[in-house]
Amino acid sequence: MASLVLLCQNPALTDWLAALFTEHAPHLNVLRPEDAGARHAEVAVCWFPPEGSLGRLPNLRLVHSIGSGIDHLAQDSSRDASLPVCRVVDPDHTQGMSEYVHWGVLHFHRGFDRVIAGNASQHWQRPVQRKAGDFRVGVMGLGAIGAPVAQRLAAAGYDVRGWARTPRQVDGVNTFAGPASLQGFLAGLDVLVNLLPLTASTHGVLNHAVFRHMAEGSALINCGRGQHLNPHDLRQALASGQLRGALLDVFEQEPLPADSPLWHTPGVWVTPHMASAASDLCIARQVADNVSRLSAGLALNNLVDPELGY
Repeated sequence: MASLVLLCQNPALTDWLAALFTEHAPHLNVLRPEDAGARHAEVAVCWFPPEGSLGRLPNLRLVHSIGSGIDHLAQDSSRDASLPVCRVVDPDHTQGMSEYVHWGVLHFHRGFDRVIAGNASQHWQRPVQRKAGDFRVGVMGLGAIGAPVAQRLAAAGYDVRGWARTPRQVDGVNTFAGPASLQGFLAGLDVLVNLLPLTASTHGVLNHAVFRHMAEGSALINCGRGQHLNPHDLRQALASGQLRGALLDVFEQEPLPADSPLWHTPGVWVTPHMASAASDLCIARQVADNVSRLSAGLALNNLVDPELGY
């Protein structure tokens, strides 16, 4: 059985992973970077690995993300791009994401952002209540997660649009496809929800060119990847009033550094990558299964296509 090493920038996360594998996969030889033999590990289990950590493993045969995304691996430029990369895919991930996005849409639709912001000054003003059908929500990304999220919002009565790179049909959702339709998709949106995968074409997609087509005083919910967002353009849009708020759950660097302006930008709500996460048992089982498959020379599960990035 191949040995594996835990590579995370956050020591608390390393402790959590070590306990997780002890409980759910005690047969695995799990090491921390400082443990004897860690340098000879064949599998690296990662979430934002420290710079240079992957390059110090000469026997490495597999890099395994503990989440559905792999963009966090870019934090370590020493990674050998030819190594296979696998990710964890939890079938219950959609439920958690749907709950978070629905809450986020309600946060702006019912004016909770304004009410909470007014608490500090004892400001008592009830927001004007709008019917869900008059509130326009756009979902970017209509894949295995985005489509059910859009359907849940439509079932709740919202006027929902969806946008994807290629044509998709989603019940109850007015869908748009391709770059040429993006402006029409964005026009007049009250909330934009980003659930796109991170690719070369979607890097920095949440920018001035997108915000300016939305309704004045609209809001952004980003549950895709931190690299989707241009923070400078977001701060400008908030300062001008084009956007009234942004709910951000993902960031280019996690945890979000204490000196990040986003912590103190009026209208920005920061959550700690909590929209949805794979369960402990799911992570342990999928990593353990791929370690066994690697040792046996079998095809790996949830292997990432380097061209698509997922």
